[in-house]
Amino acid sequence: MSMTAPENGRADFRLAIHDELDSTNLEARRRAEAGEPSGLAIQARRQTAGRARRGRFWVSQGGNLYLTLLLRPPVPLRQVATLSFLTALAAAEAADAVLPPQAPRPGLKWPNDVLIDGRKLTGILLESDVATDGSAEWVAVGIGINVADHPEAVERPATSLVAHGSTADADRVRDLFLDAFARGYGGWLENGFAAVREQWLERAVGRGERVEIRLENEQFSGVFSGLDSEGALLVETPAGMRSVSAGDVFFPQATGMSQQDKGTAHAAGN
Repeated sequence: MSMTAPENGRADFRLAIHDELDSTNLEARRRAEAGEPSGLAIQARRQTAGRARRGRFWVSQGGNLYLTLLLRPPVPLRQVATLSFLTALAAAEAADAVLPPQAPRPGLKWPNDVLIDGRKLTGILLESDVATDGSAEWVAVGIGINVADHPEAVERPATSLVAHGSTADADRVRDLFLDAFARGYGGWLENGFAAVREQWLERAVGRGERVEIRLENEQFSGVFSGLDSEGALLVETPAGMRSVSAGDVFFPQATGMSQQDKGTAHAAGN
């Protein structure tokens, strides 16, 4: 069963709701290849084959939000990856709006995690196809938000909004997320990552603290000082500033960050 609401009042997104899908990102791909225009938001109450970065499986428990936006931004493909920062920021704003005042505030972990008290609240997966001119033919912006439940036996500790006192359901969180995303999307189209960078850094976990980086053939440490113009992690070291676009990242001094996290600024995921 699906429902489409072309005039739904949710930041101009057309909303298609399914009781069950294999994956909202796969449905977005199918719709894109069939010629669906930009501005579709696909929601599934349940996914049977939810996917994550690096081939991982995304646990799709009941009561949570599983959503993919189908977009056709007229931008160079290299800019598309920074949509993950806008997506994480919009998710943090939506979470903030439904959490009680006494709950910990959501923080953003490079490159695209939303954390509450050091535990993972969301998963983000961007997928795209390339047009003949090198721009993005279409982009699927997939996000899962743990609203009512979260997995326990997972590699990285997870949490949910309900676990921190929220009474909002997945549809309420969806509407807040879409509104927040839409507010930032126009600026992103016009100015790229610059429109998102400072807002993201205001919520950044571990900024100004020591960070350890493990690359394929090197390991070094320094202070997380910010992000460059394309979203790479900037690390101040005794030898000078270094830019990290992919690597194994540790934030040993930040709450909940004592364990390893692999990240890349150019491949988002949930």
